[in-house]
Amino acid sequence: MPTINNVFSSDGLLASTIKGFVPRDAQTEMAKAVKRAIDTTGSLIVEAGTGTGKTFAYLAPALLSDGKAIVSTGTKNLQEQLFHRDLPLVKKALGSKRKTALLKGRSNYLCLHRLAQHGGNSTLVEKEVLGQLSEVKRWSSTTKTGDMGELKTLPEDARVLPLVTSTVDNCLGRDCPDYEDCYLVKARRKALDADIIVVNHHLFFADMALKDTGFGELIPEADAIIFDEAHQIPDIASDYFGDSLSTRQIHDIAKDITLLFRTVLKDAGQLDKAADKCRMIASDLRLLFPDTAERGNWAEALDRDDVRMQVGKLAEALGVLHEVCKLHIGRDKDLDNMYERVVAAREQLDALSDNKQENVSLWYETTQRHLIMHLTPLSIAAKFRRFVSSPPRGWIFTSATLMVNGGFEHFQRRMGLEDAETLGLDSPFNYPEQAMLCVPRYLPEPNSYAMRETLLETAKRLIKASRGRCFLLFTSHAMLREIAQKLEDEIDNPLLVQGTTTKQALLDAYLADEKAVLMGTGAFWEGVDVRGNDLVCVMIDKLPFASPDDPLLQARMEDVKKRGANPFGVIQIPQAVITLKQGAGRLIRDPTDKGVLVICDNRLVTKPYAKTFVGSLPDMKRTRSLDEVEKFLAGIDEA
Repeated sequence: MPTINNVFSSDGLLASTIKGFVPRDAQTEMAKAVKRAIDTTGSLIVEAGTGTGKTFAYLAPALLSDGKAIVSTGTKNLQEQLFHRDLPLVKKALGSKRKTALLKGRSNYLCLHRLAQHGGNSTLVEKEVLGQLSEVKRWSSTTKTGDMGELKTLPEDARVLPLVTSTVDNCLGRDCPDYEDCYLVKARRKALDADIIVVNHHLFFADMALKDTGFGELIPEADAIIFDEAHQIPDIASDYFGDSLSTRQIHDIAKDITLLFRTVLKDAGQLDKAADKCRMIASDLRLLFPDTAERGNWAEALDRDDVRMQVGKLAEALGVLHEVCKLHIGRDKDLDNMYERVVAAREQLDALSDNKQENVSLWYETTQRHLIMHLTPLSIAAKFRRFVSSPPRGWIFTSATLMVNGGFEHFQRRMGLEDAETLGLDSPFNYPEQAMLCVPRYLPEPNSYAMRETLLETAKRLIKASRGRCFLLFTSHAMLREIAQKLEDEIDNPLLVQGTTTKQALLDAYLADEKAVLMGTGAFWEGVDVRGNDLVCVMIDKLPFASPDDPLLQARMEDVKKRGANPFGVIQIPQAVITLKQGAGRLIRDPTDKGVLVICDNRLVTKPYAKTFVGSLPDMKRTRSLDEVEKFLAGIDEA
């Protein structure tokens, strides 16, 4: 069995397999720490700066250990990259014969039963969806995996997808007539048989929450669990440890019952009427909120007479549907499943109607057509601590952005990982030579009206100096739209604006045109890897503090106040620091990259907390002069 040194040294296994592999002390140190955590079933938290090579540093020890390992990452794209590119490389270098499997959430797999259900019922499907349904049918006869990602012609949000994939609610499990041919079941069996299973955070926590309620588990037991992009975990885990109910779920139940009434239970007219009543009341509940998407305090909304009355009507209608479903139990497997869904919806609505609960936040969000009610625990630390302690296994949490002000306390406190070993590894990049940080002089206050003109003028100067090849990152969609609209008339460079098409399409267009400028909000602050001279400038409009109107943030801040601490210092600053580090991390991705980070927020100079932000960023050359920035960018072009 090779040692970590055998793998990572200059004449080691990786160097002899991968052309251009250069040993990095930080990478070897991380790999040794990961191996130790796996061997001793301990917990390890690692911040590995950009360029450390953290993927190889956790994959090699996982492949060298005897037990099963689950590797969980932030998005499906990263999951695919890890499974199809990085894992085969390390396996080849180690000469490993260990079995690997890629497992996605159930909504990524074709459901044969639902495809058959919707196959002959064009009357229930809009014309737009009919074409997509035909496409799915054609593909279904050739696919080996049932992975909907194979169907590249379908948009990510294609309306046919909910009709041909299953949810936890509508899956019949072992009662399904297509159970033996089910693609999800096959993928899960392959995962059960594998040594290394690659999942994403949403799938991992959906499974963890399911195990907690005793309904079963998708992810097999493992001896080691490795989270990459671990900075995302606290928020994702909070969602899964809470509860939610949407008017879309009610609509889906009603739609499925109508389909069943028209095809199988043609004598059950009462069932269809009771379902339709639920659907109408759910739609009326959505109409009590503004047309535009918003988030708000659900506990306060329940104090409104009209909302409470409509929620009462919905509870009553679900009660009637429950009784009608009960009359037909045993006649059809799909109906038995719908009965369970109605029972679950009633329980969720009950939990979400009690606005006197403690230690939770009740909040809502609206989309154009639906209302989603949420119940989220204010802290998951105690619950997660129990998961980590039993059964004993190695837990590894890693990301380029976990530390705040040189420490891990913020992440440890949120996750209940106070006893974990911690390791901070600097990036191997030469930031003082490769990068410049600028907070321009004479900036207006961040929220003043004058800031719009300043941002516009600064953006124009930077675009001209960098000849495109820059990212303009914003903390709000409103500011993004406003500056994009004004820039449209004032520059010749192609402007690529988030929201006009998919994230991947924007990135592809950006890389295809060397003069392009990309403008984005949250989606482009992380998980974007543009190297070399394709990106030489990143402008950030202001420090990314979460909106103080956010109901979940308000509830957490109130909770911190009750405990006698300062919510701004305990919650808002650490979260903003981590987000800023993510945005800044877009700039330097390679040892030869050069670039400028411009942050248009004078609080980085005037406020006492500024040193926490600046101290958490890489050690770049600093300036307050845009003239210096222009000179630096000109130097990149000359080189």
